[in-house]
Amino acid sequence: MRYGIAIDTARCMACYNCFMACKDEHCGHASKLSAPQPHTGQFWMNIIEWERGDRPGNIKVATVPTPCSHCQDPSCMKVAKNGAVYKRDDGIVIIDPEKSKGQKAIADACPIGAAFWNEELQIAQKCTMCAELLDEGYKMPRCVESCPNQALIFGDLDDPNSEISKKIAAGKVTPLKGLEGIETNVVHLNIPSVFLAGTVYLPDDEVAIGASVTLTCKETGSVFKTETNWAGDWEAEDLEKDKEFDIVIEMDGYKPVKLSAKTDTDHFVDETLLEPAK
Repeated sequence: MRYGIAIDTARCMACYNCFMACKDEHCGHASKLSAPQPHTGQFWMNIIEWERGDRPGNIKVATVPTPCSHCQDPSCMKVAKNGAVYKRDDGIVIIDPEKSKGQKAIADACPIGAAFWNEELQIAQKCTMCAELLDEGYKMPRCVESCPNQALIFGDLDDPNSEISKKIAAGKVTPLKGLEGIETNVVHLNIPSVFLAGTVYLPDDEVAIGASVTLTCKETGSVFKTETNWAGDWEAEDLEKDKEFDIVIEMDGYKPVKLSAKTDTDHFVDETLLEPAK
């Protein structure tokens, strides 16, 4: 058995229930596996947020719940001395609250900053995946239990028929930056990359509904198709980053419009006015 958590960022609605459940369970409560999590300064379940877009009215926010990834070959365990970091038979990575004293290198070694240094206790600390509760018979960690939108799924990664394994197999695995090529027991799905968007109008300021929008990557040749909605808006999400795209907007009875845009970041490309075909 190898315990894991699948985090579907597309389902995260930034309610912070997982964050609060983690704090509720671990702040002020010591266990055989960890000292208490401090009330401030440590985020065993961190909610990473960033604004996306470059035009007022087209801004949206991405949220990525981020605990320790419980790596299969943990960087923190490599630098730890005297067995201060160990991986259990179920795959959960634990920092020993006694043996880690004075070993700040353990916290510094984490490639995603999910391990923390407790200056007062002089120990490294992080998410335990609520292993202390699982050992008592709990079915899942508190963060997973508290999620109202099933953005977090807990289960056995070694069982191909488990809910978590099926979720990962059917989704788009998107490793956190710094964990590319590293096998982890916390698996992120659907972290957004880059979007391009725009608005299309007809003459007399009427919005163009159902106009076809085709984006073609110049470097790879990949094609993304969408169309304008009831408000004349179009959006192409999850595009390849740092590429240049040719964009063609077409609608029956109107001249096609050609645009281009780069995916260095999320962009509102243009407000496009279609001209009648002659």
